[in-house]
Amino acid sequence: MGAGRQDSERQSGITAHLARFIVASTWDELPSHIRKEAGRALVNVTGCMLAGLREPSTQKVIAGTTDRALILGAAANALDFDDTHLPTVLHPGPPIGAALFALAEARAFSGRDLLHAYVLGVEIACRLANVVMPEHYRHGWHITSTCGVFGAAAAAAKVLQLDETKAHCALALAATQASGLVEMLGSGSAGLNCGFAARNGVAAALLAEQGMRAPAQPIEGLRGFVNVFGGGKDWAAIERGWEIERVAYKPYPSGVVLHSLIDACLALRTGKAPERIAITLHPLAIERGDRPDPRDGTEARLSAQHCAAVALLYGAAGVEQFTDAAVAATREFRKRVTIQRDETLDKAGCIVEVDGRTKRAELRQTMSDAELEAKFRSLAGSGADRWLAWLGALERAATVRLPSMY
Repeated sequence: MGAGRQDSERQSGITAHLARFIVASTWDELPSHIRKEAGRALVNVTGCMLAGLREPSTQKVIAGTTDRALILGAAANALDFDDTHLPTVLHPGPPIGAALFALAEARAFSGRDLLHAYVLGVEIACRLANVVMPEHYRHGWHITSTCGVFGAAAAAAKVLQLDETKAHCALALAATQASGLVEMLGSGSAGLNCGFAARNGVAAALLAEQGMRAPAQPIEGLRGFVNVFGGGKDWAAIERGWEIERVAYKPYPSGVVLHSLIDACLALRTGKAPERIAITLHPLAIERGDRPDPRDGTEARLSAQHCAAVALLYGAAGVEQFTDAAVAATREFRKRVTIQRDETLDKAGCIVEVDGRTKRAELRQTMSDAELEAKFRSLAGSGADRWLAWLGALERAATVRLPSMY
């Protein structure tokens, strides 16, 4: 292919469009509600990081690597308490937040720059996710990792102030590093998918900063990301926005497709241990969550049986209800739970029958500011006030200086 044709494709293709979007966007042009949502998103992902750093799975990561983006990305997902882009079930917060926090420890940029870059990272990751779903998941790709790397690269490119050519290159280098398997979910290694996406996104932007050369169509080309990883054709999704409005924050530290189940069980709880619990779920929720005998607290976060058990027995489904001890305590009760499928339900919807009483539930899509702050305080512990003050002042900060995370 001649250089002239490559240059023409570089200027007119999907990747070029996304690179221009990253570079041309300004904070002041963002709608006020989008700027506010950036702050709420940072509250959520920061709390997840702070709590996740204390988890045994993250401690193993810390022992095995010094890469901050990888560590923080894994920590943000360790409790399965992060966020969810509802149309695609992508969790954008861990890879994008981790990439930006890691860069803030090495480079100087403002709090407004960080918030702005976070929004753009979410937009890039989620818009590409819209293009490749649902075939992407059917092939076994974990979308938080495979599309999250683009979000991390885009966010890093923005705070590094890369021009269009270099932003284009960052997206290309993200494309060739995209990976992550659904098979990892439900294990202690699942958070590494988020960590790898954060690490690889930062690397993509830093290499692009050095003037690496990249192909014209790494995303849309015949053997580019979309055709290789999903084959989606909804290219109009690239223009759709704001996707950050479709990102919800988890009220429970478990797989999002099981949240309506927890809500339904809490609503049906009487204080007396029921004898029979019949759960009806969408086939996808069953595929991800039919785990009658989870081995530990990590697996329990993707166990419909365990989620039902703790909600009905304890009237709660917080971090303490997804520990190894809680798994052991509910082992016999979980045998009372039966599951059946209904393809007409929403992927995250359910019908629960408890001793003859029935409740239908759908996924709750929002958390109020007060609920989000309460969640943050439960995760951040004694450092909550210090971190909330830092987050509240972030937009006015001339230079991002992270408080200690340990």
